[in-house]
Parts: sequence; structure tokens; C-alpha cells
Amino acid sequence: MDIKNRNLFRTTRFILLKAPGLFKFLAKSRAPKKRLLIIKTDAIGDYILFRNFIEVVRQSAVFKDYKIDLLGNKLWQDLALHYDGPFIDEFLFVGPDDLYESPIKTIKLGRTLYKKKYQIVLQPSFSRTLINDAMAGFTTAKQTIGFQGDTERINIKYKTKTDKFYSQLLNLPPGIDFEFERSRFFFERVLKQPVTISGPFIPCENKIRQGVVIFPGAGVFKRAWEAEKFLELIKLIKQHTSTPVCIAGGPAEIQIGDYLTANLPPYAVDNLIGKTTLPQLIELIGNSSLIIANETSAVHIAAATQTKAICILGGGHFGRFAPYPGHIISKPLCVYEKMDCFNCNWDCIYQIAGNMPYPCISCISLEKVWQITLLLLPQ
Repeated sequence: MDIKNRNLFRTTRFILLKAPGLFKFLAKSRAPKKRLLIIKTDAIGDYILFRNFIEVVRQSAVFKDYKIDLLGNKLWQDLALHYDGPFIDEFLFVGPDDLYESPIKTIKLGRTLYKKKYQIVLQPSFSRTLINDAMAGFTTAKQTIGFQGDTERINIKYKTKTDKFYSQLLNLPPGIDFEFERSRFFFERVLKQPVTISGPFIPCENKIRQGVVIFPGAGVFKRAWEAEKFLELIKLIKQHTSTPVCIAGGPAEIQIGDYLTANLPPYAVDNLIGKTTLPQLIELIGNSSLIIANETSAVHIAAATQTKAICILGGGHFGRFAPYPGHIISKPLCVYEKMDCFNCNWDCIYQIAGNMPYPCISCISLEKVWQITLLLLPQ
């Protein structure tokens, strides 16, 4: 959480921690409806690794007669509506981080959830947040199931209190590290049945398979490979293939896109940064020959559309989102330099200049990425 207004945060925090108890008292005598809420407000990549389980829930013997709602992140609203609408009765989308400084919006959302009279709430994110926990608490559902989880995204003093909002907290067994497999574990326990889907999947319409798409940005600047290395990589690609090359990403990457296009010959790349919707981006990736990206949603979309991909990977969450485990057939090839400090949860132990990426990113050489690219490059 990047809190700018501490007073608003304190008010919101009070609501998040105290209002669920009040709502629970008020709900003592009411009967719940046959309605399920799934809470998943993580980023786009997390949703890609999760979304196929929605259909499993919809078709399960346990919940086939339930109305199923999803509280999600407005970042991937277009994606969810486009691909997952048939499985969800009602979507509610929020900017979860914005709520921490919006007490009025927070209590209104809480009241909305309370009035739905949910019987069951599922919160399948291993790294819980104060917002998600409180939203689960606001519902006053008879069954509220989540992970025991960690304290990466929630202060331990808050987690101790919000643990009480759940009727059941699942303990993740050792060795289940990859995010997709954590979701599988969660839903197998909830549904009491095996879940046989083999990996993330998104259907694409055309599958033309041409062109290289490069995603030079990352959600956090310091997790991104240097722009200068991407520039040299593009030059090498243009020297070795006639296939079209484009750069893509969200509005936050417009500056790096301008840098790349300014330092390449005219029309060397098609700059699509900030110019595509999320469904359009998925179709772009699904119809490409090769994706090259930092550890962002692009590599998960590539895996889900069976597109070849190269992931320039740091060590903060090594093994949780990438590399993919061996049994998943469609997966990105990850390029990294293993360091003793891997799995730091991006709490870097090194002092780094403000304009430099983390050492586990900057130590990945252009030559190493190029050698992998050369193997996968379309002719």
C-alpha cells in the first residue's frame, strides 16, 4: 500500500476492522440466499492464472445451483466480461488500493456485499490483503473460506484480527509454490473433487502466428530489464528476420516506447503501447509467433494462448509465478541469473540507484537473452 493521506487511511482501517463485526451482529436473524461470492482483486497476471477455475466452480456439483458473483479488479474488467461472463451472474469491480483512502466508497461497497446475503464466500488468494479480508467479513456469510496465507501483503497485526472473519483457513502444504497450483489446491479442497485442468487457457480466434511482440515494461519499474538492452535486442532481431516486430504494454510504458522508437529507424517497430484494450492485447499475443517480456501478465497470457514466450525473470517471487513447473506444457522460457537472495518478495537487500533495476534483473545479459531468442525466432 502506498498511502498518501494517513487520516483517510486511519478512518478506512477502522471501518475495515470494525464494521464486519457490526454487520455480523445485525445479520444474526437473517437467512442467507443460495449465493456464492468469489473475491479476487489481484493484478492481471494473477487473474490469468486463476480464471479457468471459475468454470470449474460453475460446473461443480457443489455450486451448480448457486448464483455466483465475482468481486474483481477493474484492471482486468474487460477481460473478465469478455471471456468469463457465461460463468458469473454478477461482477463487482473495484480499484482495491484506492479503497484504503476512500472510507465512504469502502463502507458503500461493504453495505452492497452485506445486502447480497451470501451463503458462501471464497477468497482464494494465498497472499491476503486487508481489503479482501474485510470484504469477506462484510458479507457475514455462513461459510467464508480462505488461505491461512502469509504476511507479504497484510500487516501481521491486521491479519491476526482478520483471521476471525473466516470460518475456515486452509494451510498450504509444503512444495506447492506455483500460483496456479495453489488455486488448484484451494478449489480441490472446497469442491471436494479433483480439478484436472492442466494449465491456464484462453481461446483465441485466428491463430495466424506471425510477428514478434516485445513488452519492455513491468508493473514496477525496478523489475524491468533496461530499456537500452531491449533496444539492442530489437536491433538484433531486425538483423536476423523479416518478421514484423511490435512493442506493446499499458499507458505506464509510453515513455519507454517513445525511447525505443526514437532510437530505431522509422517504421522498424509498430508501437502499440497504450493503444490496445486487454481483449485486443490477448488476441495480439495469441496470434503472434513469439513474445519477449519481463515477468508481467504478458507471459501468462502467452502461456494461456499457447504462444512461445521468453520471460526475463528476477528473483523476488521465483517459482511462484515463473518459471512454470515442468508438467505444464505451454510455458514461457525463463532467462535469469540465480542469486542467493532469490525469493526476497522484492524486499531487495541491495542499495540501488533510483533509476536502476534490481540486481537480479540488471545482471541478465543481452547475450543470454539473445541466444534464447535466436532459437525461437521465426524466419
